[in-house]
Amino acid sequence: MLRLASMGSSIVSLELGRSAETTAGAPGHPLGSRVQVADAAATVQEWQTILARAIRDPVELCRRLGLPEELAAEATRSTAGFRVLVPQPFLSRIRPGDPDDPLLAQVLPRKAELADLPQFVPDPLDEAGTVRAPGLLGKYKGRFLIVASGACAVHCRFCFRRHFPYVQALSGPAWSGVLKQIAAETSIEEVILSGGDPLTTRDHRLAEIAEALSEIPHLRRLRVHTRLPIVIPQRVNDDLLAWLRGTRLATYMVVHCNHPAEIDADVSAALGRLVDAGVPVLNQAVLMRGINDDVDVLAGLFGRLVDLRVMPYYLHQLDRVAGAAHFEVPPDRGRELIRQLRARLPGYAVPRYVRDTRGATHKEVLE
Repeated sequence: MLRLASMGSSIVSLELGRSAETTAGAPGHPLGSRVQVADAAATVQEWQTILARAIRDPVELCRRLGLPEELAAEATRSTAGFRVLVPQPFLSRIRPGDPDDPLLAQVLPRKAELADLPQFVPDPLDEAGTVRAPGLLGKYKGRFLIVASGACAVHCRFCFRRHFPYVQALSGPAWSGVLKQIAAETSIEEVILSGGDPLTTRDHRLAEIAEALSEIPHLRRLRVHTRLPIVIPQRVNDDLLAWLRGTRLATYMVVHCNHPAEIDADVSAALGRLVDAGVPVLNQAVLMRGINDDVDVLAGLFGRLVDLRVMPYYLHQLDRVAGAAHFEVPPDRGRELIRQLRARLPGYAVPRYVRDTRGATHKEVLE
């Protein structure tokens, strides 16, 4: 049995009941009588095998990349309860023997994570204060965010939810309450599937979620925030495209790519499949010191994305989460980079430079 990796100590994914494969459509099933579960629901997919075989040991990660033993020892001491997780497709893009590789810096723990700085906290956006029901956040006007899974396909050291209590993520018993909450608030027009990463959930589950949401008449859009098409491009398969295209809701996918070296031929093909299927794809990146705080790097990233018909959406100022202070770039430097990008790229290729603020109902534009 494959075991998905979680962000914390518990394995959490969106489950709609233990007997969903056999009892979908039975009385009391959380999604009602119209759900049809595919016969292939229990089949192990290629992306699941890749995820199950991902590197989870910093010593093994350093060994595979030919990095010094002292770096492996530092990484082992610095995980701070947030373990390593790196799948092979992402690993293959990291330069062997280079401790300063920008992709490696996103996934290898360093001693700087242990710095105790009062302005860097476990819940920098006060998401705990936005919980409307288990697994449901009401952060923005007109939108609800579903924490659909506590699992990810890669553990990014800068993740603003690295301390999130994923044991509170959506589970089977909570699902009916989430649907009732969304149905009761007619001002909600859009639902965002987030996590963790929602695409660590099997497609037959995601299809059920999309169907249930589509039956709420005031919902118009479904947005999926994911890093899977970047770190495991094999995740973009026929089953995923089928449910994305099969709902009445306007579906959008927001991927997360921070550096042009993350985009290889397989990632390009995966993004192309999504766009060719009629799914608008946007990208969000995080501005990080030593990774992409350089105009040439950012121009290369955003130029490559628009070549692939992916729209640069946001460049985020780093959220001040505990353990990530060493990645922070001063906002003035970010503004200067945006000015330089505007002089080099067409307007549609320059993302909005934004910051999330505790208690705010929208992102703050920093330009």
